Amino acid sequence: MTIPPPAGPQSTGPQSTGPQSAGPQSTGPQSAAAEQSTAPRPSAPRPTVPPGGPARALQRATASALGPYQSAVVRIGFAATYLFFLLRELPNRHELYGPDSPWHWDLARQLTNGNEAFSVLMWTDSTVWFEAVYALTLLSAAALLLGWRTRTMSVLFMVGVLSVQNRSIFMGDGGDNVVHLMAIYLVLTRCAQVWSLDARRAARDARRAAEGLPPLRDVVGPVLWVLLGPVLVAATLMGGLGGTWWLPTLLWVLWISAAAWWAVNRFQPHGEPRTLLDVLANLAHNATLAVIMAEVCLIYATAGWYKIQGSRWQDGTALYYPLNLDYFTPWPALSDILGASGLMVMVLTYGTVIVQVAFPFTLFNRRVKNVLLVIMIGEHAGIALLLGLPFFSMAMIAADAVFLPTAFLVWLGARATSGGRRLLPGLPGRSRTPGEPAAPGAAQVRTGPPEAGPVKDSGGGPEKPRHQGGGGGHTLVG
Repeated sequence: MTIPPPAGPQSTGPQSTGPQSAGPQSTGPQSAAAEQSTAPRPSAPRPTVPPGGPARALQRATASALGPYQSAVVRIGFAATYLFFLLRELPNRHELYGPDSPWHWDLARQLTNGNEAFSVLMWTDSTVWFEAVYALTLLSAAALLLGWRTRTMSVLFMVGVLSVQNRSIFMGDGGDNVVHLMAIYLVLTRCAQVWSLDARRAARDARRAAEGLPPLRDVVGPVLWVLLGPVLVAATLMGGLGGTWWLPTLLWVLWISAAAWWAVNRFQPHGEPRTLLDVLANLAHNATLAVIMAEVCLIYATAGWYKIQGSRWQDGTALYYPLNLDYFTPWPALSDILGASGLMVMVLTYGTVIVQVAFPFTLFNRRVKNVLLVIMIGEHAGIALLLGLPFFSMAMIAADAVFLPTAFLVWLGARATSGGRRLLPGLPGRSRTPGEPAAPGAAQVRTGPPEAGPVKDSGGGPEKPRHQGGGGGHTLVG
């Protein structure tokens, strides 16, 4: 019995001279065909997107709303700041912004006509109207804090903030300017992707879709849209939207786009129009987030460079003077202890200038940026405690939160959730961020937004998680 030698390069030795040889010496047509079939073929070049290139950056900017945790913290921070401010000034609201204000309605009317500012409190000097606007601003701040109908509440929050602040512009401190700007920016962000009631509602609809059930019918959203439409029409016709062009344009674009979102979600929820609207919303969100970051850097840069020009900041004694003013000393004993140390006053004075000037340049180094971020948050906490400016400090800390690391915010959210469950054992589980893995041992139920989690491509392989839609309250009707 003859055992044939194996086909391949091993059979090419000198002994392979018989007819059963399958080595290279076999020049028949069958061996040539086999040799051609086993030879590696050059693969066609595949188009690739260079990592970090313009195409990859454009894809990231259009395919997802970046910074979901950071934008959520900014939303919660500024809504809480203004909510607490309105609650604290509730007994004094008439003297600050109402009919009993020293800056009475006629003076405010002249000023708003001169600088073309917007304030619905200028529509009439009725006390009932003032109470209604104040209450609506307070309720919209609370709803924005919770993330309920976030797009609608962000618009109402912006209207309330602009109206109250423009009624008496000489009330408040530097934190009012920050809240003023951020209230406008929040309207353009998808800031309810996480840590909001909108995200919880979107997670519920996603679970129903996974079970083959239709989503629950939304009645509140269309009702809000119908109610706000006539108000916008009347305000436009009566010239009650101020003298600028951007505010009426913004309000009308938001109101009309809400109808477009509703129509697309109802008739083509998975079509190209929905994809186009998602891309536009993501671009607006990401561009606004970049503007917020630039705004924070501009605040610190200008504050630091202006301090450098002051003689008291140059000689290291600037902090001494507010510590000895009765208006800025809620804790006189603590201010006296700190002001008595010349070394501490000098270190804090120079440290403040150095941190504010250096912060914009540290954004390119994550570790240094995080260190300075902690120092600045501590500085604002000290301002709230020592100088009695809590709402200014809350506003600046909320603005600083746009630079906080995502890992820290995820950890902070997990700690807050676990603490809430200890206090309230019946508290439901939190909804996951798009693409966030489930906890080990947890049931594999989609609790994130509708398009959260990994999706499969046409070949059955996993792709990168989608971050679109996300239940971020991306329409005026919620």
